[in-house]
Amino acid sequence: MSGRPRGDISRRGRASSGPALAPPGAPAAAFPRPDRPVAEIVAPRWSSEAERDRAGEFEQVAEGMGIAPGETVADIGAGSGYYAVRLSPRVGPRGRVLAEDVTPSYLAALEKRVKALGNVTVVRGEPHDPRLPPASVDAAILVHMYHEITQPFGLLHNLAAAMRPGGRVGIVDADAIPSRHGTPPALLSCELAAAGYRETGFRPLADGAYLAVFAAPAPDSRPRPETIRPCRDDATAR
Repeated sequence: MSGRPRGDISRRGRASSGPALAPPGAPAAAFPRPDRPVAEIVAPRWSSEAERDRAGEFEQVAEGMGIAPGETVADIGAGSGYYAVRLSPRVGPRGRVLAEDVTPSYLAALEKRVKALGNVTVVRGEPHDPRLPPASVDAAILVHMYHEITQPFGLLHNLAAAMRPGGRVGIVDADAIPSRHGTPPALLSCELAAAGYRETGFRPLADGAYLAVFAAPAPDSRPRPETIRPCRDDATAR
């Protein structure tokens, strides 16, 4: 990811490790493609964990998301497990972490890394569908990977079905165009709005990154796939 990927992140292919936790949602073919480039995957992490800890990345995101003990949190595109292992003590024994990805090698490594963590479950998703149980998730995070999702409208639509009432979705990305492994905040807000999400918070992070927080739509209020219109950003298109 030119130094910023984590998780599967182009969301291509299917994983053989880890179970899907729900039946398939709406198919990818039902949604329009984004009117912008999609970045390529480079690696399951964008920086060393020590550097990220020194920058206070996890704490800033967890606080900005309001992650609390007892909650169920989905780490979409969990990659190397940086967030999953830190979310585990944050949500505590009454909470649950769903570490989702679609790349087989990432899932296999995740299984080994979180084996001793009783509140972390590794989940096999699909490029357009995290395959999480309906109304099971309090908060979901997507970190440095949104710009690599080949079918963002499908993923957001199917993710909304997994969110509990009041569920929030936090997206961390760089303020840059996809070819530079980022998503301009205005474009992100437009695409999330097109999928029925409402922005509720925004905060800058280190190194030109940001956290944008959104309220997920109720399943019965999601826009129908055929009514979604892609957003266009001239700078991104170039």
